[in-house]
Amino acid sequence: MLHFTRDEFAARRDRLMLEMTERKLDAMLLFAQESMYWLSGYDSFGFVFFQCLVVKADGEMRLLTRSADLRQARQTSIIDTIVLWRDRGAADPAIDLRDMLDDMGLLGARIGVEWATHGLTAAAGKQLEERLGSFATLRDASDLVPKLRVVKSPAEIDYVRQAASLADDAFDAAMPLIKPGADEAAILHALQGSILAAGGDYPANPFIIGSGREALLCRYKSGRRALDETDQLTLEWAGVKAQYHAALMRTVVIGKPLMRQEELYAAAREALDAVEAMMRPEHTFGDVFDAHAAVMEKHDLVRHRLSACGYSLGATYAPSWMDRPMFMSGNAEPILPNMTLFAHMIIMDSDTDTAMTLGRTYLTTDGDPEPLSRLPLDLPVVA
Repeated sequence: MLHFTRDEFAARRDRLMLEMTERKLDAMLLFAQESMYWLSGYDSFGFVFFQCLVVKADGEMRLLTRSADLRQARQTSIIDTIVLWRDRGAADPAIDLRDMLDDMGLLGARIGVEWATHGLTAAAGKQLEERLGSFATLRDASDLVPKLRVVKSPAEIDYVRQAASLADDAFDAAMPLIKPGADEAAILHALQGSILAAGGDYPANPFIIGSGREALLCRYKSGRRALDETDQLTLEWAGVKAQYHAALMRTVVIGKPLMRQEELYAAAREALDAVEAMMRPEHTFGDVFDAHAAVMEKHDLVRHRLSACGYSLGATYAPSWMDRPMFMSGNAEPILPNMTLFAHMIIMDSDTDTAMTLGRTYLTTDGDPEPLSRLPLDLPVVA
């Protein structure tokens, strides 16, 4: 199954070839599953083992992978040439890659490599350098495809919009279950189940759910609890369609809100408004973070905020749906039209064990960003 037309893939290939020409690269070794999916449609979690998509400057592509992913590549991608390395006791797929590169006429070539990816472990990277060090000139090109992926095509934006709708519907499905005595497991089941039942995909990382003191955690962890009469519940989830993510984040208050919760919510809402105003093409990712940080400093919350307030979203794979660029101090990457960006205001006050979060996904434009969620930004309260 292909989620995009061959013309769409051809346009992406042409953008990649142009950038390779600018960098004087004869070929690219793609190890990030996101890059392979973007360029060819290849959809798999087999990247946890050694595999590589080689792209020559003339557009030729060959995939080196394991037998388990042979049919996966045939059915989900436009890749015509698939070469297998065989699982065995003394397997060294870097040698198989070198042989394939030699067959492609790349001896002595200048080759870009995606080093900065979960798809290439440190051990595999060392093997790659040892086997190819005298075969070709290797150049770090980890940023090449990610920079192309961050600006979305109309077809990609359509999938993100569908993902955003799935995320909204998931929250609507979960909210009636949030009440004193409710089990986090049932709430999590409603969030994820709603998305899967509507034809969405699994997310690149587990949804985050935590109540009580664990509402201050912004990572998934094992274990569930039941909600108290007065409680707080932090949720971070994403709708996913064709691997494209649209994330949301909320802290729901159970019972009458405490004064500290209302104070933190007011700061989070003000910070999100400030971030929205800065999420325009004349600004940078660093400018967006600075707007967030200024509001947090104004409310004396520097100790309770994070060092980033969001990131790019797209088609991503485990272990995380977080993509680059990120909203963080000093990031000079420009905001451009047609980016899909997740802004999260996360305040974790460990002094009082009070959590407050507020986040949603946006589509950037030539002017103000477009929120992709229909959910209100009011503080969710379950009396």
